[in-house]
Amino acid sequence: QVRLVESGGGLVQPGGSLRLSCTASGNFVSINAVGWYRQVPGKQRELVANMNSGGSTYYGDSVKGRFTISRDNAQNTIFLQMSSLKPEDTAVYSCNAYIYLYGSAVRKPFWGQGTQVTVSS
Repeated sequence: QVRLVESGGGLVQPGGSLRLSCTASGNFVSINAVGWYRQVPGKQRELVANMNSGGSTYYGDSVKGRFTISRDNAQNTIFLQMSSLKPEDTAVYSCNAYIYLYGSAVRKPFWGQGTQVTVSS
């Protein structure tokens, strides 16, 4: 059973920083592409950033220059460094990872449970 567990969310003042972590555990071969999404109640889930297996990244327009996605393959962990946070960044942030399982040549998507980020003074 593969699990993704996020941590690092919380309450931060505008202009502040937070770093989210997402660690994969369980029995699997490797992690391929990874990403962070966010969702506000009543709105569609939004892609914040992603990174492919080669290290190429994509950032949503609203977070470019402020957020950085990274990964530690040895620790099976994905990070999202968030800086210059704004109230409109308030959302539940979830990590996503495409993982190769033993016995399968097809990568499978997994999701974390989500962590709340609130930006408010």
